Amino acid sequence: GLVDVNWLGFSQIFVGLIITPIIGLVAGSAVMTLLFWIFKEGSPALINNKFRKLQVISACMASFAHGSNDAQKTMGIITMVLVGAGLLDTFMVPLWVKIACALAMAAGTAVGGWKIIRTMGGKIFRIEPINGFAADFTASTVIYGSSLLGVPVSTTHVVSSSIMGVGAAKRLHGVRWNIARQIVIAWFVTIPSSAVVALLFYKLINMFI
Repeated sequence: GLVDVNWLGFSQIFVGLIITPIIGLVAGSAVMTLLFWIFKEGSPALINNKFRKLQVISACMASFAHGSNDAQKTMGIITMVLVGAGLLDTFMVPLWVKIACALAMAAGTAVGGWKIIRTMGGKIFRIEPINGFAADFTASTVIYGSSLLGVPVSTTHVVSSSIMGVGAAKRLHGVRWNIARQIVIAWFVTIPSSAVVALLFYKLINMFI
């Protein structure tokens, strides 16, 4: 019941989910503005050629940060179930759980993430290598910082808000704000929807136990 919910812990998670996209938006704009100022005298073609290589590094950073937060949440839930079922004596994540989560995340990204990739990579605004680097760097910093603080966040929300911030710094009218609005609406829909679906599944499972 509601009395069993740790509302202090819930509020910390909820605040993290709300604040981190805002931080991503502001930080993305700031990083992009700084890069524009640093390379304002450079040739756009030469700059993008350099950042095309640097983006490989920033993409690796973003992937690592993504795993550091999303994988930990999944591993925590699985381990909690194992402890509750009496299969583990202490809350220590088994190696096979770590491997299974890593493989599942990699497979999901490779197989099922293309629609999201197309939306993030081209529908918000026309991303060039320097923009991609700024968005990756911003998102990975915010996400990994949250992981170090033990705060679970929505990595997709942070990445999308970082891209919006970078796009706004590049050219405010260049951002497709109708797409951005759809993404923001999805932010607010997914959180309560997840709670409702979890509640329904719990009630359904209890009917057969």
